[in-house]
Amino acid sequence: MKTISSIQNPTVKQVNQLREKSRARKNSGLFVVEGKRELSLALKGNYTITSVLVYEAVCPPETIKILFNNTVNPPEFISISKDVYQKLAYRETTEGVLAIAKSKEHTLNTIVFQKRNPLVLVAEAPEKPGNIGALLRTADAANVDAVIIANPKTDLYNPNIIRSGVGCVFTRTIATGNTNEIIAFLKKNGIRIYCAALTASVNYHTADFTGATAIVVGTEATGLSEAWLHHADQNIIIPMQGEIDSMNVSVSAAILIFEAKRQREFL
Repeated sequence: MKTISSIQNPTVKQVNQLREKSRARKNSGLFVVEGKRELSLALKGNYTITSVLVYEAVCPPETIKILFNNTVNPPEFISISKDVYQKLAYRETTEGVLAIAKSKEHTLNTIVFQKRNPLVLVAEAPEKPGNIGALLRTADAANVDAVIIANPKTDLYNPNIIRSGVGCVFTRTIATGNTNEIIAFLKKNGIRIYCAALTASVNYHTADFTGATAIVVGTEATGLSEAWLHHADQNIIIPMQGEIDSMNVSVSAAILIFEAKRQREFL
């Protein structure tokens, strides 16, 4: 197995670039996976892993190699020194393993619905990677049919999204696009649009989410753009009982998504 002990090694520099720069990820079509659980989920999501870097004092290589027993083209395994590991590890719970993986397309035409009444979560222009990760965890917990990010501010392989989403980015159906493209896609597929908004809204629990449904949420600061409000089938609101008039976007999305799931229990 190849060994890297210098932080000046080209592979080390490549991993740092992929970890820190969206442009490097976009240009190369590669990104970094950290941690055994995340790596397992990437493999479950049929991602191609090109290289695996292991710090053997923390992670015996055999415990990682077993994940690739059924892989036709196994990756290159590289043993890294403590200095290299400390240079590359993005977080403390990386478990001694990092990998380089090939990214996937996330265009709207990659979404194929398997049921007549899909439940879709749409988030417009979420700014914080941590919020996107939390939205993906909500989507995973509710097993929604797709997550669509409108006008994304960062790429889906930002390490903060992978970390905060606990690897859900690898196993959920996710697409990105601009607002107009997504609205057209939803209408083409007969999916009703429910926008979380303050104006012309009904209480969320009175809306009927049993048909093909898209629940659309915006940022806490600016809400949804006018295009969404114009094309909404219905605006919905979560009544606030305190002094503030909004919640974190991932919390709001969770409330709305699980109300939709509740309504669908007896279908």
